[in-house]
Order: sequence, then C-alpha cells, then structure tokens
Amino acid sequence: MAPRILVVDDEPHIRDVICFALERAGLISTAVRGGIEAMAAFRRGNIDLIILDIGMPDMDGLEVCRQIRKTSGLPILFLSARDEEIDRVLGLEIGGDDYVTKPFSPRELIARVKAILKRSGNEAAPDRRHAALVAGEISLDRHGRTVMFGDSALAMTALEFAILEALLSRPGMVFSREQLMQAAYGAGTYVADRTIDSHIRNIRAKFTAVGGSGIIATVHGIGFKLSVELGRKA
Repeated sequence: MAPRILVVDDEPHIRDVICFALERAGLISTAVRGGIEAMAAFRRGNIDLIILDIGMPDMDGLEVCRQIRKTSGLPILFLSARDEEIDRVLGLEIGGDDYVTKPFSPRELIARVKAILKRSGNEAAPDRRHAALVAGEISLDRHGRTVMFGDSALAMTALEFAILEALLSRPGMVFSREQLMQAAYGAGTYVADRTIDSHIRNIRAKFTAVGGSGIIATVHGIGFKLSVELGRKA
C-alpha cells in the first residue's frame, strides 16, 4: 500500500495544493483543519507521516508534535509561514523531522516527504549490511527500526534514527556535519548546521533519560562521534 500522509493546515487552499501534489506522487493523503482534528486522526492510526502547519488557532503544530512525541516517533514535517531560525530550531528540538516554509514548491515538499519516508521505512535493506548494529549498551535494528539502550527502548524520529545509524556503523569515527546531513537527508539536500545540532541534542537527551549520558561526543571544529565508553549504564 502507498504511504499514507496526514495534512494538517487551517487554510483550505494549502490543504488542496498539498493533497493534489501528494496524490500525483502516488501517495495517499488525508486532510484536517487543525490540531485537535490532527490528534484525533493520529489516535485512529494508519498514518505514515504528518505534514503539520505550525500556526493554527485551536492547537498549534508545536503542541501537536509535543503530544505525539510522548508516545510515537511518527515522522513529522513542519510547514509554516514563519521563517525565523528560532522557529526552525524549536520545531526540530521538540521532535520534528524536517521544516518547509511558506510559500513552498510542491516539488520540493514532495522530495522532502519521500526522503523522510525512505529513512523511516521498515523494509529490509537491499544490500548485505547486517540488520543489527551493537555497541556497548546500544543496539539498533535496521529492519525493525528500533533502538535499545540496555533494556530500555528509545523512540527515534526517522532522521534521528538515520544519524544514530551512521554513528553506530563506525564507532569512534568522527563524522562531519555534512556527512551526517547526507546520511539523514540524502545527497543533494542542504540544511543548516543548527539543524544537525538539534537532532544530535535530541538523541543525547533520549539516551540521558534512560541512563546513557555521553553517548555522542563533540569533536570541536570537526563534528561528532559515538562514544560508547561514556555511554554505559552505571
């Protein structure tokens, strides 16, 4: 079945444009007008990704994301007329996977949706890589799209999963922000360094919450690396 996309925006014209672009791309779309309806649709399930407007009157997109992230790593792409960097960083720090500003190109929006879906898909990888990556207390299942720290399961967004997967594939190797950007978004996509830093901050916070501090070390002037020896449970 084609991926199912929930479009959440209080502007009918924007909903129509997005749904038309999604359907042309072979995706299944459902549209709702606001945050309260979005939460009801999320609870019903059968959604693979949410395109979520930030500025809505009943419940804004940031609050919708906060509520969803309490129980789910469902991919979320923010859509907003606000282009200030603080909005971008805040949206990513509370668990968004990507951010597109209005006015937007439907072609770019679809490309970003497909990139997120590719990273969050749970089909077996077509190459000969092992399904599981293990380092210290950390285990990552590529096929099941799960991350464990000891006995604790961690809910990761699609992009957080991709970044952690890259770091786990080469424990101790220092990855530049550009390398992590390519691992998460694919080649040819540019995002600001602050975006990668926000995802790293989120990953660290999730490990720290289950007793795994120091999982990712910053190598100043270069990038980041996995630091398993600092991430073991006490």
